[in-house]
Amino acid sequence: MNRQPEVSVEARRINKLAPLALLILALFLSGCASRDAQRTEHADGAGLQQTEQSTPAGSDGRYALSGDAYPLDPPDVSRVPDAEPRDEPQSRAGNRSSYQVWGKTYRVLPDSTGYSQEGTASWYGEKFHGYATSNGEIYDMYKMTAAHRSLPLPTFARVTSLDNGNSVIVRINDRGPFHSEREIDLSYAAASRLGFIDEGTGHVKVEAIDPKRWQAGASDANPAPEPAARESVTGSAEETAPFYLQIAALGSAESANRLKNQLQSELRHDVRVTNEADVYRVQVGPVRRQQDEQSLRESLHQAGFPQPFIVR
Repeated sequence: MNRQPEVSVEARRINKLAPLALLILALFLSGCASRDAQRTEHADGAGLQQTEQSTPAGSDGRYALSGDAYPLDPPDVSRVPDAEPRDEPQSRAGNRSSYQVWGKTYRVLPDSTGYSQEGTASWYGEKFHGYATSNGEIYDMYKMTAAHRSLPLPTFARVTSLDNGNSVIVRINDRGPFHSEREIDLSYAAASRLGFIDEGTGHVKVEAIDPKRWQAGASDANPAPEPAARESVTGSAEETAPFYLQIAALGSAESANRLKNQLQSELRHDVRVTNEADVYRVQVGPVRRQQDEQSLRESLHQAGFPQPFIVR
């Protein structure tokens, strides 16, 4: 007599979240589409972005537009911290060895070791804010991120303005710019700190950062104080600085809180909603141990959220 495989209570609960994830995605995309239609002011020189599977030129939607929009009421981004280089695996999405945009083939470097180039930087803002980047994350123009045609995703890089000497560290998580004369597309926050928001473009130097060397240098510069008493080696090795896994950035507080409440009842971790510039981010955590992160990622993947990313 055939028996059906047993399904755990935890699995059944998680499977209930998949339809909700699809609903949230539909609400999110429809909200972004209506927001795009309301924008009329464009940032001169802002780069046109396109992911590997985006709509070709000439189609309806944001990719048919050649300009970008300034944020209507931007927060003060002068104190937004640099991206913190850390050793991360290459993302599953956005790292094919080659891809095509508008009939042109681009090739992705196998790694970023030693990369250093000078060129023109542009920035992208409101039109892409809240949309998925090429590696599946959500673009937030108020964070220190960037887009590049050939560096693997993610890559940390120092970008220095050759016009004024200002420098920032960004995390590259998107593809572009697809203008041959441009080297990199920066977030609104990064471009603002480099000082070329109004001009639209600036002359910069891009230098890839090796996260392991960066962290080793930071440790040497700031040695940890001697502990007063030796603690359990096993326990301390497992602990990490607390962080959250972000699963959604929505334009509706109601939708964000609905998702939070559903996840809160099903997952073992707390869920929070943060609000910045009317973007409501749903984040799970805090997570303090690596094994907890892996387990949580698996649960979120089964729930329909395969690409959560770390925020601190």
